[in-house]
Amino acid sequence: MSSASWHARISCGRDTGAGFLVTEQHVLTCAHVVARRDTEAVAVSFAHGGYEQVLARVVAHGGWDGRESDPGDLAVLELDRPVPMKPAEFATPADAYGDPPRRLLAYGFPKRYDEGTLAEYRATAQQLIAGEWVQLESWAAHGQPLAPGFSGAAVTLADTGQVVGMVSAAARSPEIRNGRMLPAQIMARYWPRLADLIPTPAYDQRQKEHLRHLLEQLDPQQRPPAPADQAGAQPRLPGARGTARPAPTGPLSGARGTARPAPTGPQTKNPHPPARPENGPEHGPEHAPERLYLDAVGPLGPPLPPHGFTSLWDAAWYLLSEVQDPAAVTRFTARLADFVDDTPTRTALRAWPSAPRTRHPDPPPDRPARGAARDAAHSWSPILVEIAPSGSGDGYFLVEVSAYNGRHRRVVGSRRLPVDRVRPYTLERIDEAYRELELGARELIAFVLPRRWLNTNVAHWQRSADDDSPLGSFAPLVVMDLERRRSGGLQHKLRQKWQYLDERPTARLHRIDCWSVGQDQVRLTIGLRRDADMVGFATPPRADRVRRLFQASLNAAVPVMLWPRTGCRSEHRCGDSADCRGSEFLDRLAAHLANLPPRELPRHIHELRETAYASDAPEPHWAYDLALLWEDPECLPDPAGYLHNPVG
Repeated sequence: MSSASWHARISCGRDTGAGFLVTEQHVLTCAHVVARRDTEAVAVSFAHGGYEQVLARVVAHGGWDGRESDPGDLAVLELDRPVPMKPAEFATPADAYGDPPRRLLAYGFPKRYDEGTLAEYRATAQQLIAGEWVQLESWAAHGQPLAPGFSGAAVTLADTGQVVGMVSAAARSPEIRNGRMLPAQIMARYWPRLADLIPTPAYDQRQKEHLRHLLEQLDPQQRPPAPADQAGAQPRLPGARGTARPAPTGPLSGARGTARPAPTGPQTKNPHPPARPENGPEHGPEHAPERLYLDAVGPLGPPLPPHGFTSLWDAAWYLLSEVQDPAAVTRFTARLADFVDDTPTRTALRAWPSAPRTRHPDPPPDRPARGAARDAAHSWSPILVEIAPSGSGDGYFLVEVSAYNGRHRRVVGSRRLPVDRVRPYTLERIDEAYRELELGARELIAFVLPRRWLNTNVAHWQRSADDDSPLGSFAPLVVMDLERRRSGGLQHKLRQKWQYLDERPTARLHRIDCWSVGQDQVRLTIGLRRDADMVGFATPPRADRVRRLFQASLNAAVPVMLWPRTGCRSEHRCGDSADCRGSEFLDRLAAHLANLPPRELPRHIHELRETAYASDAPEPHWAYDLALLWEDPECLPDPAGYLHNPVG
């Protein structure tokens, strides 16, 4: 928790509350914290990012109308600019509860705590109050209570720092040390995009996002909610320190189940409940979300929630996050498919949760769709070359060449060879592996090499006996570290890093210039693990001090590393010299990588190599010796192991 920089302090006029960063440009908080947004500016600062304030606007709203007991007390803030910090991570919906109870923390900004303070709480039970809130009880009889300034604070697991909900209310009396939390899965009903970030036991993020796209296309119009039970409602935390929260500028109307743009003027709430469909029984026609839900769970399954459903996605998300019955979700989609006329959509619903075969609509220009980015990883058809010491200590290596078709891997050849036979055998097997690829496949040649071989000029290998062109001009080519590929911990960190990168429009390049190679290896590893998406080296990993920093980058699970195979010729203080080749290389590299998606770097670097190899300039092209280490475990699933015993 001490390093969680995503905790935010929200100011709106005289009102102060908390919030938390969920993407690089979006912060969640309570709607009542920003109730004055029509007349006052909304400003956000971060607990560990200094006191610089970033202006924000409310771009989505849960429908809260100003009453203390009204549901939908959620506001989504969009910052004026992205912030360079990692967003919050979410736990699964059930992780907040346990026996014994789990300790929960909230980071708020009450009076006299401008820097923030922690409150320790626990969930009373998993039971939702009015289908909306979870009751919180103080962890101990002493310590910081929930107070004004905690509204909108993330409720996190004390041992992992993962988010399980958001503080929305507290008892009126400080002697009664309890409050209420809006669970993460309920927040996702008001802002569906949040569901992509919340883990669910049976389905991954790509499958959920694919289903959400399908259902939103079928059901673009959501319905107003059924009234929730208002009994026993607690007051919201007043936003201002020591003052009562003002009355809202105007009640909101509209559909629950998807967050709406904030209103620009006074609104009127529809006093009439939604009319029941004329055809069909109590819960509407057969394709209504309620009917589909009841068909999916069966007569003995969980009853309908008190709030009902406002959309097809709302019902599906309830099955995913609350019921957590994988068979019920697939029954829901299969039953819905019976009412869909569009053949591709009907087929996709019946095939779900299989990977989508068609591309989702283009994402907004300011952010790539995460599902589309994940699909890009699976769109590669890699040819994997693994070269490892044989283990017998006699200078022999085990070479194995495989071809991936989708997620299926076929070994083309595997042999124990002396070092002088590695190259010709590898090139022959790569050529043979192409027979395993489909006609429209996007080939990717990936070399998994021992660490001391990572600077080998495999991209410059002559493609075949009768083709002198470099292998790196024939297809996208990357290298990977053998030791890191065999490490379960580092592979897990790499998956987390790619999940994070999929939420960002661009990636950050960390430079290691010629004159900065004296950095401490341990500090660099920790810093890169936290802050770096890509690392660029000005000089190759040949000298011991550069190799140590290279190893630090690998251990930090940096997924992309680039360097020139031939380094700077200048001496010691070359960074101060105008002719430092390493510095020029990094300058050009940074300019070339700007705004490029990391998942597509193999293709972009391939095009750059083609330009460099074909250049007829008197001086070599700056990227002529460019090396690219690029590793995405989703693109190359863990190997099943070598076919033969590598020893003897």
